[in-house]
Amino acid sequence: IGHLGRDAETKFTPSGVSVSQFTLATNRRVKDNQTGEWKDETDWHRIVVWRQENLAQYLTKGKQVYIEGRLQTRTWEDQNGQKRSTTEVVAEEIFLLGGRGDAPAEEGFGGGAQRGPVSMPRQSRPQPASAGPADDFDPGPGPAGDDDVPF
Repeated sequence: IGHLGRDAETKFTPSGVSVSQFTLATNRRVKDNQTGEWKDETDWHRIVVWRQENLAQYLTKGKQVYIEGRLQTRTWEDQNGQKRSTTEVVAEEIFLLGGRGDAPAEEGFGGGAQRGPVSMPRQSRPQPASAGPADDFDPGPGPAGDDDVPF
């Protein structure tokens, strides 16, 4: 469970398959062993959603979501010839929970965890070999700084 750090961005592979990407911030409480004080720490995760271009309109900065998926590491060569890699979560189930910018209740989203999932049908979930590399899909900038925390 976390909050979107930016609006979902949707692009299409050369074969016409949609791929959306956004960052998700998750918080955890940790105890400082030296001072004994509790503090919040934020972790940022890259999320990728295949074949769900209509979902992107609901995935806006600050929105609270619950995501189930699998980890995937990709490597590529950047413009300078440097080998780069990133690990991301390939979302298979997304539950819209609440948070800033909720749509009105009559639209069927927002409000709370009692809402149903927005999920990918089993037959359209990409298999690792068939998903193919999204060479034209830029992994984007790194995690947002403290000034860009959405909540």
